[in-house]
Amino acid sequence: MSPAILVRDLRKSYGLTAAVDGVDLEVPRGSFFGFLGPNGAGKSTTIRMLTGLIPNDGGSIEILGFKLPGDALEIKKRIGLVPEESLLFDRLSGVEFLEFVGRMYGLPRPTAMERARELMDLFQLQTDRKIIGEYSKGMRKRVAMAASLIHHPELFLLDEPFEGVDAVGARVMKDILTDQVRRGATIFLTTHVLEVVERLCDRVAIINQGRIVACAALNELRAGGESLEDAFVRLLGAGQQTGRLEWL
Repeated sequence: MSPAILVRDLRKSYGLTAAVDGVDLEVPRGSFFGFLGPNGAGKSTTIRMLTGLIPNDGGSIEILGFKLPGDALEIKKRIGLVPEESLLFDRLSGVEFLEFVGRMYGLPRPTAMERARELMDLFQLQTDRKIIGEYSKGMRKRVAMAASLIHHPELFLLDEPFEGVDAVGARVMKDILTDQVRRGATIFLTTHVLEVVERLCDRVAIINQGRIVACAALNELRAGGESLEDAFVRLLGAGQQTGRLEWL
């Protein structure tokens, strides 16, 4: 069976700046894969290319055995996306938005309505007429996560899904994602919270300045029993203190 994600020599530049510079990546099916890197390393650009939101300048992308850009529609039917910025319809209620997303994925109206209400309950969100524009950032993230689930996708692409989510909501989301992996789905996760990666992920890739600097099983990456944070800093060469202010 083909990998969930197979990327070869992927490239994307903005002007003279290479945001993604020759990335090779293979994500096995059924894995919980962490994609890490410092700010501006190329994580979000990579995810946008994987979803077809922006074109790549070079290289190849295969998702679930389908190729971008030719099979973009088939790919989008099979993936669930939580972008870094939750692009929701603020004038709809949470349940109305989920019903709309379900219909966009071709679910019959009764099925979309039923799943929408079940997901609102699962994510501990109110099913009243409160519109999304009145939701907190954490509630918006939960709605976005629920929307990524409604069509039961094979692959999830999650860009900072826990940002702004409280501890209870984050725990609910983590449990749901872990259960999806048990059922055979694949999760591709970017986050700056390394503790989340240590708890959830079985494989990790680290990108820096548009290039992959490490890709391995989590236990292999943490050589000698070091923490993921220690390994992350070591691989980025950022372990030395750069200075301090005497008045602090």
